[in-house]
Amino acid sequence: MTHRNDPSIEGRRRFLKAAAGGAAAVAVLGTTSVALAQDLPHLSPTDPTATALKYTEAETGGPGRKPGDKCSNCNFYQGKADAAWGPCQLFPGKAVAAKGWCVSHVLAT
Repeated sequence: MTHRNDPSIEGRRRFLKAAAGGAAAVAVLGTTSVALAQDLPHLSPTDPTATALKYTEAETGGPGRKPGDKCSNCNFYQGKADAAWGPCQLFPGKAVAAKGWCVSHVLAT
C-alpha cells in the first residue's frame, strides 16, 4: 500500500497541476491575441514613430522603396496575408496597412 506522502504521488500531483494550468494559460492567451489583432487602432502616418520611419499607407512611393515592397511581405508584419490591416512588431499596439511601407522594411524569407 502506498503512503499518502509518497514522493512519487506528490510529483504526479504537481505535474498534473502544472499541466492543467499551462493548458488554461495557452487557451486564454491564444484567444486574447486573436481578439486584440482585430481590434487594434490603425497607425496614422502622422504618428511620431510612423513619421520617423517614413511610414506610408500608399501602395507606391517612399524613399528607397523597391517595387513590390509592402508591409504584408515584411518580416515585421504579423497580420494575415489576405488582411487589409495587421499588427507590426515596429508599431506595437497599432495595425499597419498591408499595402503600406516604411524604411525598416525587411523582405520576409
